Formats: sequence, structure tokens, C-alpha cells
Amino acid sequence: MCGIICYCGKKQAVPILINGLKRLEYRGYDSAGFSVVSEPGKSKSNKVRKNIIVKTKGRVFQLENKMEGIDIDATYGIAHTRWATHGKPSHINAHPQTDCSGKIGVVHNGIIENYKEIKEDLIRKGHVFKSETDTEVIAHLVEEFFTLCGGNLENAVLKTVQKLSGTFGIAVIHSDVDHKILIAKRGSPIIIGVGENECLAASDSNALAPYTNKMVYLSDDEIAVLTPNDYYIKNLSNETLDKKVEILESNDYKEDKRGFEHYMLKEIFEQPESLENAMRGRLIEGEGVSKLGGLEPVIDRIKNTKQLIIVSCGTSYYSGLLGRYIFEHLTELNIEVELASEFRYRRLKLNEEIAVLALSQSGETADTLAAIKEAKRKGALILGIVNAVGTSIAQITDAGVYNHAGPEIGVASTKIYTSQLVILTLMALLIGRYQGVSFIEGSEITDALLKLPGQVREILKEAPQIEKIALQYAKYKNFLYIGRLFNYPTALEGALKLKEISYVHAEGYAAGEMKHGPISLIDKNFPTVAIAPDDLTLDKMISNMQEIKARSGKILSITNPGVKKVIDISDDIITVPRTIPILQPVLNIIPLQLFAYYIAREKGRDIDKPRNLAKSVTVE
Repeated sequence: MCGIICYCGKKQAVPILINGLKRLEYRGYDSAGFSVVSEPGKSKSNKVRKNIIVKTKGRVFQLENKMEGIDIDATYGIAHTRWATHGKPSHINAHPQTDCSGKIGVVHNGIIENYKEIKEDLIRKGHVFKSETDTEVIAHLVEEFFTLCGGNLENAVLKTVQKLSGTFGIAVIHSDVDHKILIAKRGSPIIIGVGENECLAASDSNALAPYTNKMVYLSDDEIAVLTPNDYYIKNLSNETLDKKVEILESNDYKEDKRGFEHYMLKEIFEQPESLENAMRGRLIEGEGVSKLGGLEPVIDRIKNTKQLIIVSCGTSYYSGLLGRYIFEHLTELNIEVELASEFRYRRLKLNEEIAVLALSQSGETADTLAAIKEAKRKGALILGIVNAVGTSIAQITDAGVYNHAGPEIGVASTKIYTSQLVILTLMALLIGRYQGVSFIEGSEITDALLKLPGQVREILKEAPQIEKIALQYAKYKNFLYIGRLFNYPTALEGALKLKEISYVHAEGYAAGEMKHGPISLIDKNFPTVAIAPDDLTLDKMISNMQEIKARSGKILSITNPGVKKVIDISDDIITVPRTIPILQPVLNIIPLQLFAYYIAREKGRDIDKPRNLAKSVTVE
């Protein structure tokens, strides 16, 4: 959620900032804007540098439309896409925010927890506030300290950051300070991009990719100063730091959708490749074992681990729930799965014999980040599975595994979810082979993993038939999704996908829990999606489905070919290939992703950017 892009160089800043905002749209936002300092001397009326702020409620294209016929000569500036936290989406609340003088521009990701106290103090000193945002206090604080520091912007920002509580990624410019951008980070990502005669910064490397592959990742409580020719970084003690420049591997996404109507559909169809990438170089077929280089530095600690706690949010939480079943099936570890947003509030006894595994699509999820910081403080081994290199979670963990799935632009996760499931299986197989998993069992799992991409391709060939079924169900306003064992998390994730992008109410349930409440909702207008593969839970699933039919409920089933019990009781069937039980959910979720997509498209929803949602949730 929210996005920042900054440019300081010799080129015209506005087009670069607008392009950067477009590349950040997938993160989710409700308003957009930029602040640039115009160059003096082009007209008689422009004799001094001016801070020009242009912003709008709505999308980046609306901001771009505001610029038609307007020529701004500016070679440095900051820009932002906002996801509302303090104050409703509006022009006034959109970023950048400014101070009383109008000379300062500030953009901010995160939440300032002590903004009320700061605001009250500044009002007593004569500052006048215009917005409802917590961000505006930053601009006024910088203004206050800028005067006290004799016009030194660096010191003003340093003193401002020292006064703030909460999480933030901040960028600041001042029209009295030529070609200088100040950025600061605490808990919300900021990356510096080092170009030729230009420096940039952004909350996501995607926004920097067209201009440079040289990145510097800021850590918490660091402040950077950008100029056209250089940058330097300090800590809160005003000490200059030496940070490594990292070369970002080329993972730039194509701005076109490669013929697909939406990024989400493209990413659903990319899953054969993303699964192959998750496994590439990580399976030793002849030994029935996985090889995860990212875990090798801590493999001895992993061998001695007694308990694994998986922490995550949203879709990643559901992959974690399935991970619990996979780890319990393959290892002797005691497994817990926790919502990261609740993890910190529990009184957990953590020590060096316990490992905490963080799952995050973005690598910046604030709740997950807070959870692993707490676990690290208590001495646990911290592991991670993330998709983006250099992110905050990747920096904090002791070891981990990258998805290598490529950027996921659609807000609703698809390919990262299935990639996480495969990597969780690889991790469980690695540990399990040190424990009770035999060579024969390991070989069966590696064989099944290697077949997955081809099996997903088979399912995707049936997309036209899945679309026809989805259109028949698009009229319904409520859905129940049910599954058992490995497919209970699949039911949760399937329901979430429908909710996220079609705005249709859907409940995911363990099928055995259906009679403890949800069955009261069932009637002819409340269909059920039953995930009923041909496994040891099938007979129990059939019993649940019979209970639904007895109440005139309509049933769409996801099952394997030729399962007569399911065919006889279902109104509609989508079949998927057979695989071993722990991997069946990877295949079962594919038609559910397509089902949600086609219903959302039929309803005319903004599928890639569903309302109120954000790709990267950087506030708690």
C-alpha cells in the first residue's frame, strides 16, 4: 500500500515521477500527487524556485490529465500514491503534504503514532493545518526545525525523525534548498537507485528499474541525502554510514499484459513457469531430497529445531496453514501457524531451539515484520520466504528462500501463493529427509513436484469451460467454500479470491464445521464450492455434500477425473489431475482462481486494483 518515487538529476522530473507512480499502482492506492521545485529564470514571473504540488483523488491517469498543457521545468521532486489511513480519500488529504510556507513537500508511507501530540504542540506554536492526515505533521515539524537549524534541511529532517514514533518511509524537499532530497526509513521500505548523474529513491525497486540496476537498501532509522551526482547516508546519531551498492537482477515486468485482459489473468497463466522457477536447482532427483542454498548457513540450527512457528497474513496465512499439514506430514517438528497481526500479543516462550518462518509476498508486510522482530528479540531462528530481493523481511531473517516468481502486479495473489506452497514442500522435504522420510517417499515427492507445472498447464487449457461455469454462478450473492485436511486452507483461499476481486460474500470453512452454524445459511440461492479430491477425506466430504443437497443447495465441485461419488451429487464439476495429497491443493486452487476472475470480470470489477485493497500492506 502507498508508493513513493523520487528523482534528483538533470532530466525533467515530472515524466519520471508519473512513470514511477504508474509502476507502483499495483500496490493499491486512492489518490496520487507530486511535488517538484521549478527552476527560476524561464519567465519574468518566475524569479525564484517554487515548490509546485499537483495532486488528485483517484488514479494516476487523472493526475496525468491535470498536466495537459502545463509545462513545468523541474529536475528534482517527489511523488506518491496514497492508501488512506488518517483522513478519507480526498484532494486535501492526498500526498504530498506541505507546511505553512508552502515551500516544503513531504510524502510518507506508514503511520505516525504520536502525530496528535505533535500536532497539538505545533498548533500552539502557530502552525495551521489543512488536512486530516498524520503526514502533515512531518511537514510542519521540518518547517519548525528548518528555522531553528538555520536553514539546514539535513539537520531539520534528522531532528524531525528523532521526534516521530511509528513506521515510515519519508521523502522531503524544500524549495530553498537546491537539488537535494532527504529520505528516511523506519519499518517502511525505501530504496535508493544510483544512476548516471542522477539519484532516485522509491518504495519498490520496480519504480527504479527503468533507470538503474544499482540499488542501496536503507535500514531502519537511516536518513539519506540525494543530489544529482551523489548520495550519502547517516544514522540518527548523525554518523555517516557506508552502505553496499547491490546490483538488482533483471526482473523488470513488462507494462503490457502480453495479450491478457488483466495482470491477474496473466499471472494465473504464468504459474507453470513460476512453479518451475520455485524448483529450479532445488531438487536432487536421484536422492529424493531438496537443496535450498539459502538455508545452508543455518542448517545445523534447523536440524536441532524442535518447533516451527509460521507467521503470515492474508493469502500467505492460508499457505502457512497448508504448510502446517505438509510439515506435520513430512517432519517431526511441532508446528504452529499464527496470524502475524496477533503473534506479538501472545506470551510465547521462544528460544534458540524454535524457528519462526515468515511468509510474505512483498517482503514488507508490517505485521509480519513486527512479528519476526519480536521473535528475533527472544532468540528464535528467523527464516523467511519472500519474492522480492532486498526487502525488509529478507534483511531481518537469519536465512530464507526466494520465490523467484517475478513481480506480481495484480493485488490478489495467485502465482506467489502456489509458489509458496511448493517452497514450503521443499523445506519440509529437506528437514524430513534428515528425520523419518525415506528415499522412496522422498523420490515420490520429488517426482510429483516435477510434474506440477505440466499438470497446471492441463488445467489452464480448460479455462474456457471454467469461464462458462463461472458465468452461471455470477448471479449469486453468497458462497460457501468447504474442504477437509489439505484442502481446508484451499477453501479459505478460494473464498478469499472471490471476495477480493468480485466483492461477493464468500465463506471458507472446514467441511466438518459446516453443521456447526454455516449450514443454516444454505438454500437454493446460496451455492457451495466443494473441494473434494479422491483422497482419504472423500467419504466425509460426500456426507457434507449430501447435507447441502438435502437443503436444496447448489454444489460446484473441484475433484479428480472419474470420481463417481462426487459427479453424482454435484450440479457442476471441474476436474483437475491427480497428484499426491500434500500437493493436490496446488492444482485445486487454479480453477478457483479462474472462477473468481471470471465472476469479477462479468461484474465489471477493477480486478487488478480492487477497492480498498493494497498489494503491500505496510501499516499494522
